Amino acid sequence: MESLSQFATHLALDLAAVLVLTFAVYFPRHRRRDLLPAYLALNVALFAVVAALARVGGDGGMALGFGLFGVLSMIRLRSESIQHEEVAYYFTTLVIGLVSGLPHLPFGLAAALCLLPVAVLYCADHPRLFSRTRRAVVTLDAAVTAPEAVRERIRARLGEPLAWKISEVDFVRDLTVVDVRYRQPAPSAKNESLAASRGRSRSAVRDDSGDSDTRNSGGSDPRTGDTASAAAPAAQLTETAR
Repeated sequence: MESLSQFATHLALDLAAVLVLTFAVYFPRHRRRDLLPAYLALNVALFAVVAALARVGGDGGMALGFGLFGVLSMIRLRSESIQHEEVAYYFTTLVIGLVSGLPHLPFGLAAALCLLPVAVLYCADHPRLFSRTRRAVVTLDAAVTAPEAVRERIRARLGEPLAWKISEVDFVRDLTVVDVRYRQPAPSAKNESLAASRGRSRSAVRDDSGDSDTRNSGGSDPRTGDTASAAAPAAQLTETAR
C-alpha cells in the first residue's frame, strides 16, 4: 500500500464486505458455524498476501505470487461435506480479499467490485428463489432401466419429477439409484382445514376427559351421582358384623 491510511481504508472495506457476506447472508441461511472461520481466514490471508505483493517488487513479488498460487491449489473444495452453494461463498470471499488488497485500485471501484459478488450471491441463494424445488437421491427397490418405469416409480413417491438421472443400477442387489429434481407440492386449503379440524377435535376430547375426572373425584357413584347411596352398602355390612 502507498500509505497507512490507504491500507486501513482497504482493510476496512475488506472486513466490512466479508462480514456482511458471512454473518448477514451465509450463516442465517445455512447455519454452518464450522465454515465461518474458513471464510474469514481465507479472506484476510488473501488480503495480506496481495498487500504484501504490492510492496515487494522484482523477484520477491514473483515468489510471493507463486506461493499464493500454491496456497490456493491446496484448498480442497471437493469434499462431500461442502455443498455447491458453499463453494460459491468460498470463491466470493476469495474475490473480496483479492480486490480489496489491490493498492492502486481506486476505493470507489474496489467497493463496487466487492459489493457486486455479494449482491449476486445474496439474490442467487435467496430462500424464496425456487423455494419449492427439491433434490433427492432415491434408491428404488428394483433394478429398473426403462425410462418410463423409472418415471412411474418416482412419480408414485415424490410426484412428477422435473428432471432425473440414473446414477447406479445394481442387478446383484436389485436396486436403482436415481438423482431426482422435483417440485414440492404446495399445501392445499383443504388439507389445512382438515388439520385444523383434527386439532379442535383433539382439544375437545381432552376437555371432556378432564371434566369427567372432576365430576367423579368427589366420591359419588358414577351411575347414580348419589354419594349416600354409594356409602349405604358399607354401613349395612358394619351393622351385620356387630
